[in-house]
Amino acid sequence: MAALTLNLSPLITLSRADFIRLCAANPELKLERTAQGELVIMSPTGGETGHWNAEITTDLTLWNRQSGRGKSFDSSTGFSLPSGSDRSPDLAWIPIEKWEALDPSVRQGFLPLCPDFVVEILSPTDSWIQTQAKMQEYMDNGCRLGWLLDPKAKRVMIYRQGQAPELVEDPETLSGEDVLPGFTLPIRKIWSA
Repeated sequence: MAALTLNLSPLITLSRADFIRLCAANPELKLERTAQGELVIMSPTGGETGHWNAEITTDLTLWNRQSGRGKSFDSSTGFSLPSGSDRSPDLAWIPIEKWEALDPSVRQGFLPLCPDFVVEILSPTDSWIQTQAKMQEYMDNGCRLGWLLDPKAKRVMIYRQGQAPELVEDPETLSGEDVLPGFTLPIRKIWSA
């Protein structure tokens, strides 16, 4: 099932505080909120997408554990972006300096920042165009590197701050570049596993 976006404006304006209360009251749902206050309801991923997400998260977390450069986050972590939206990328990472700058009480809730690195994995029911718009939203909010992965088509759209997105067909590996120095993801191997 594809994500559903509900325009609630005829009835209410869904503020960030309302959204956080809604999420707390419905912890079994995966929800996001657009900067315009629309509610996005997402279904759980299928087995393949969940497996790819776990593999990529594991690789990033192991690199991060060894490098000590930051904090990595899974797909259930909420980020309150500067634009006003509340998003939950499939995978995210921030430098340790950003984490340490957050008050410990703030770390308990949605993180009030945009990750420096995000990954979105296209599920079979996801829209390539809509997910590109979501990736651009991350970039517009300060993300430095993003990967939009399309496992079925074996393509990756790479987003870099201040540059046009780059489409790469069937790459063997992906580089963390200067955002995640020394991180290389064996994407072809993950897709074929």
